[in-house]
Amino acid sequence: MEISYFVNAALGLGVLGLLFGTGLAYASVKFAVEEDPKKVAIDEVLPGANCGACGFAGCSGYAEAVAAEKEGIDCCPVGGEELIENIADIMGVAPACSTERQVAEVLCQGGNQETFNKADYQGVPSCQMASMIDNFKSCEYGCLGFGDCAVVCDFDAIVMNENGLPEIDPDKCVECGVCVTECPQNVIELVSSAEDVVTRCKSVLKGKEVKNACEKGCFGCTICAKKCPVDAIEMEDNLPVVDTEECIGCGVCVKKCPTDAFVEVSF
Repeated sequence: MEISYFVNAALGLGVLGLLFGTGLAYASVKFAVEEDPKKVAIDEVLPGANCGACGFAGCSGYAEAVAAEKEGIDCCPVGGEELIENIADIMGVAPACSTERQVAEVLCQGGNQETFNKADYQGVPSCQMASMIDNFKSCEYGCLGFGDCAVVCDFDAIVMNENGLPEIDPDKCVECGVCVTECPQNVIELVSSAEDVVTRCKSVLKGKEVKNACEKGCFGCTICAKKCPVDAIEMEDNLPVVDTEECIGCGVCVKKCPTDAFVEVSF
């Protein structure tokens, strides 16, 4: 009697399982949403880094937007021009590749040797965490040196050197901009290959204050602006700003800068 009871129960469960399974299978076919074949094709050629540099949470979201013609084909910096050409073929449009490239640059030369600590930092070794308290470094505008930028770089393009500053390999940088967003001091920026020179200093302090804080900081002497043969440099907030359209790349500012704050863009 008990055996019969269990057999009937098992058969009942089996029938219910079959019915539910059949129902789910029917529903999956009946209500299935067909994916745009262009979206699928674009998804396959994307690098799959899901870095967010395109403005979407992941590659799939960007692929869907491009397939729906809601986003351009050139928003993924990781894939480069080859990817743009592949997406252009899928979408049936002209690639229109850009000849300008961007690379992340560290606009600070205030490492352990050039600056000093005003106090011992005992907190979590993170730039983000350290920036939430009073700045412990002599230059409040400089790199904090904990390497958050290197941690978030998925392409191994950033390493921390012995001087406590990040070094960026231009050959590995894919201009995703994640390190730019991560840096709480805003000392990392994407620099275009169209630029000739950049100023590696972000301090807006005045001369004596800068000298007391960093050996390589720009102290607003204005020599670069005065010596520029085409008047392409103006001073704003005690820092030189270069007009890229006027700059002729002569390198006079680089040679005349007493603290080597100017560097030539070489990628």
